[in-house]
Amino acid sequence: MLYRSHQSYCHRLQHDMYFLTSNSRLNEQVVDKIILQLNRVYPQILTNTEAEKFRNPKASLHTRLSDLIKHLQKRGERHCQEFYRALQINAEQLYNDLPSKKILKTTDSAEIDTDKEKCMLNDRGPVFFLACFSAAAGFALFWYCCNSDAKVIGRSRRILGFSPIIIGRHVRNICMLYLEDISRN
Repeated sequence: MLYRSHQSYCHRLQHDMYFLTSNSRLNEQVVDKIILQLNRVYPQILTNTEAEKFRNPKASLHTRLSDLIKHLQKRGERHCQEFYRALQINAEQLYNDLPSKKILKTTDSAEIDTDKEKCMLNDRGPVFFLACFSAAAGFALFWYCCNSDAKVIGRSRRILGFSPIIIGRHVRNICMLYLEDISRN
């Protein structure tokens, strides 16, 4: 069965129910926090009596969680969506490990995996960026200085004269000599 990003929250919750209720993935405290959040959110998802029912310590955690999920599915899409929101807030790692979440990531080819994208954009590192930037700046400076307009050369001389910090003293002297030769010709 394929799950798309437009898959309803109720169907996703049905698919994730076994995962959430098995192997004690959720402990008592997290389930209580989720129930309290569903009770306190506006508009209220769980009434006070429903919240007390699902927080009843006499029933097993598995039973309470199964009943809660079934109850939310009966109530509709908004209730299931709020459950996922509460789960993400109170148990983010578990939320990221949900089967429906993994299926959404692998089947939706339109989404970009941001971790892969970060690697693809950053695989060359800062030295490559500095080399490209330096080459572009050098080309721009060369283009600016090689223009035959006398006004441009005068401005270039002023800029290079006040820039010993930006470029090395030897490089500056060579550029100044080059500009003087150009201005004589």
